[in-house]
Amino acid sequence: MNKYLYVMLMENVKPVDAQIVEKHIAHLQELEHRQKLVLCGPFTDYTGGMVVLATSSLEEARGLAESDPFIAEGYKTFKLRTLEWAHSDNNYLLD
Repeated sequence: MNKYLYVMLMENVKPVDAQIVEKHIAHLQELEHRQKLVLCGPFTDYTGGMVVLATSSLEEARGLAESDPFIAEGYKTFKLRTLEWAHSDNNYLLD
């Protein structure tokens, strides 16, 4: 289990269409196949969405984010945040 997760926060720049959404979904499916995708989805109260990545480094997370068709084709911008994952295996960071 990775110690850190990388949260990709996306913000809409221009409207998406079915074609770009399909490309984005294919990208997410590939991330899931490679066990890099933790969770993802759009926000219901904010324009944009989130992808949570499990990678070995911030650089790897940035590369995966930049290869997302939403980003690569200019439909969204993104910011990456590093999340220290609190869970039962690490006693929710208590130690």
